[in-house]
Amino acid sequence: MIKNAIVSAETTIKVPFHDVDMLRIAWHGHYVKYFEVARCELFETLGYGYLDMVASGYSWPVIDLNIRYAKPAQYDQDIVVTSAVVEYENRLKIQYEIHDEKTGVRLTRGHTVQVAVDMKNNEMCFASPQILLDRLGVKDV
Repeated sequence: MIKNAIVSAETTIKVPFHDVDMLRIAWHGHYVKYFEVARCELFETLGYGYLDMVASGYSWPVIDLNIRYAKPAQYDQDIVVTSAVVEYENRLKIQYEIHDEKTGVRLTRGHTVQVAVDMKNNEMCFASPQILLDRLGVKDV
């Protein structure tokens, strides 16, 4: 469970063969992909997937990424990736946790920070646009 979650979502991923090394351990760079899959699921549950973002006139590039590895994910392992919005006013901070589906043991945690960019002028917004607040179900900040 992610503390201070405003909204969260979970997705299960089976670690595929093409993500592992000869020791059957997932390469560290693939965790970014697992975070992305979970983030897409989170945004879809909000009704604000990537196509919705484009339609709203905002892009949300990742400007910061942090990953802390505790235990390795392995080939054919079912992992549960939880993503949760924990900040939204001036930036969007999403925390992630990856657990083994069977045991519940935490394998990884991390976060990303994204900012809204107005696609009309390609300028960063200093406050989250109203569309995000509406999707999160929060009042104006």
